[in-house]
Amino acid sequence: MSVAAAISHWPAPAKLNLFLHVTGRRADGYHELQTLFQLIDLHDTITISPREDGRIERPSGPAGVAPEADLTFQAALALQKLTGTQRGAELQVHKRIPQGAGLGGGSSDAATTLLALNQLWGCGLSLDELGTLALPLGADVPVFIQGFSAWAEGVGERLTPVELPEAWYVIIYPGVGMSTREVFQSPELTRNSPLITIRAFFQSGGRNDCEPVVRARAPEVAKALDWLAREGSARLTGTGSCVFTARASAAEAERVAARVPDRWMSFVARGLNRSPVHEQLRQRGQRG
Repeated sequence: MSVAAAISHWPAPAKLNLFLHVTGRRADGYHELQTLFQLIDLHDTITISPREDGRIERPSGPAGVAPEADLTFQAALALQKLTGTQRGAELQVHKRIPQGAGLGGGSSDAATTLLALNQLWGCGLSLDELGTLALPLGADVPVFIQGFSAWAEGVGERLTPVELPEAWYVIIYPGVGMSTREVFQSPELTRNSPLITIRAFFQSGGRNDCEPVVRARAPEVAKALDWLAREGSARLTGTGSCVFTARASAAEAERVAARVPDRWMSFVARGLNRSPVHEQLRQRGQRG
């Protein structure tokens, strides 16, 4: 392997859906949504070693996911094909974000790979161009490409930046994963929530339309929601399986997390308005 630059390590932050309304279903089968993405400081790490021989390899990654099925591999290949670059990369994915948890881990991994390789390979694509390239990889990828907490509509690609107040989140992973495809194909999923405005959400809140479906299919998620509801508000993120509640301080969040039953994994995460990937890109650009 010929290495064109030093090995670099890149964060891939998770997200929460502070609400998720399904407002319709398109002719192509995709769903129209409204949601508010909150970035958080729980993250995976993507280690990238650029290559000059054009090969893309992913020697380590999520358990049970073949390299060719990994979104990081697919993202790198898509960028290589679009730009015609002769360069390659070795990608290693260190997972902290649980899979199938509704935290956007795979999508964030793909977005970080695109952002980092766009700079490392010198492709020069804009964020909008990367977002267009990223959308076939997953509906959540564009928000991670743009790198800010955002109000999202359409299938998740129409984004409006939102400055959210500082918050800390207690997140429970009940030990099971959920299939986004299965949840969205469920016949009992409601698909007719009325459109709301950002102002209306902040005044009266919202819900997660996927929660009844996930409750019915995953009893352990339902138990986690019920347990967390006794500590205050509790909500499912995305199509599950993680559930969360917000607190005003890290200390308050830690006190709730300390009471989470041992059979579940819990995290305390700080809300972010900006992605750490973009800060790293900026710093590397200044050095370059």
